[in-house]
Amino acid sequence: MMETLDRLLTTQQLADYLGVPVATLYAWRHEGAGPPGFRVGKHVRYRSSDIEQWIAERLGTPDRRSR
Repeated sequence: MMETLDRLLTTQQLADYLGVPVATLYAWRHEGAGPPGFRVGKHVRYRSSDIEQWIAERLGTPDRRSR
């Protein structure tokens, strides 16, 4: 069975989704405080599952993967 691929978001897409400036995401990344991202060449991408988990941790609720 083939696993469903995680959607990858750009920094701008994540900023729009969270309603924060792109500069905030860069600051969080530098501080290690934001959702985990990774480099694809010179670009940073964020997996949707990592974003969901990061939000769930801040809300104190379990994410879908832990169910």
